[in-house]
Amino acid sequence: MLITQIQGNVHDEPLPDGTHVETITVPSAQLVKRIQRLRTDHDNEVGLRLPAGAADLRDGDILSLDGHNAIVLKVEASDVLVIRARTIHEMAVVAHTLGNRHLQAQFFDADSEYGADVMVVQYDHTVQAYLDSIGVPYERIDRVMPVPFRHSEHTH
Repeated sequence: MLITQIQGNVHDEPLPDGTHVETITVPSAQLVKRIQRLRTDHDNEVGLRLPAGAADLRDGDILSLDGHNAIVLKVEASDVLVIRARTIHEMAVVAHTLGNRHLQAQFFDADSEYGADVMVVQYDHTVQAYLDSIGVPYERIDRVMPVPFRHSEHTH
């Protein structure tokens, strides 16, 4: 089976009752790949070939919906550090330092599932040691991220 477009997302609109669902589980890093070969939990092979400029894949994307059969993408949880700086100054210092390492971060506000203004980065033992050394509160958790972390491209 070759998939060339996303049919929707189960988080936006649930599948009809009685739909037989096969899942494809991928790590977050694969969400940015437009072309890949995947395998469902029922051991069926699926080819993915999305057009140039297509949005990144997301947890819950419906890759195929044919009658009462669907193939849905599931994203593995990522090992992340949720940084809960106490002040804007503390967050600025942390963000500047991690930015100098070109470490990708995602920011969430108090209305998010975190319930506070936080910065989330992929787990790295050197970042954890840095946060410990400057006394900034954080939590290490496994979380399915809404968008994938990307390596930054830059020039000096």
